[in-house]
Amino acid sequence: MNLQNKVAIVTGAASGLGLATCKGLAAAGAMVVGFDLDQARLDEALGADMQGLAVDVSNESSVKSGIDAVVAMHGRVHVAVNCAGILGPCKTLSKGQLFPSDLWNRVLGVNLTGTFNVIRHAALVMSANDPEETGERGVIINTSSGAARAGQMGQAAYSASKAGVIGMTLPIARDLAEHGIRVVSIAPGLFESGMSAGMPQKVSDSLIEKMLFPRRMGKAEEFAGLVRHIVENAYLNAMTIDIDCGMR
Repeated sequence: MNLQNKVAIVTGAASGLGLATCKGLAAAGAMVVGFDLDQARLDEALGADMQGLAVDVSNESSVKSGIDAVVAMHGRVHVAVNCAGILGPCKTLSKGQLFPSDLWNRVLGVNLTGTFNVIRHAALVMSANDPEETGERGVIINTSSGAARAGQMGQAAYSASKAGVIGMTLPIARDLAEHGIRVVSIAPGLFESGMSAGMPQKVSDSLIEKMLFPRRMGKAEEFAGLVRHIVENAYLNAMTIDIDCGMR
């Protein structure tokens, strides 16, 4: 799909991978609307050239209202990129205390249910688009994680939520194929972001040691570059792409 003058929604847009994705899609000619929880923080991050809306992806009515607002502004939606996510680190059992159920539900609510909320409502709007020359009406890109397959201590909820993103990618792509909508997920490894900033240095160093060349954290712009390529490459569908510098 050619991004020129297309309408793109990006969640988690106020920072990290989401913000870089907003900038990358806008540079390619898209009209970008960023979703995040804090309107003031979102406006500051996106600046005057992009629009932002306060949306809680874990709340379906908030997602619907946000997407309806985008349609009211631009008439359509062509691309939706799910970058919103939280870590919620906690051990299953620690000092006699159980992993709190409300924290588990919050992580799954944002990372997995939130992603599905955006997928469903974006797909409904996309299905009304006129098809491109390629037959496409829309592209949906989700963010999983290397933790889906190799989670670290304290990542039970996070890993489960990101494994769920991988697990639903193929069936949703099959569901939406008849509507001309592609669905692809990305599983980033260790990237420079707010999430990795809170990681103990010895943990991040040990993970970097397991990488291949160029043996460093990924840059948010590299993630955004992959998002752009997925949108522009009509033959990518129904898969999860690892971008992790060969970390094992």
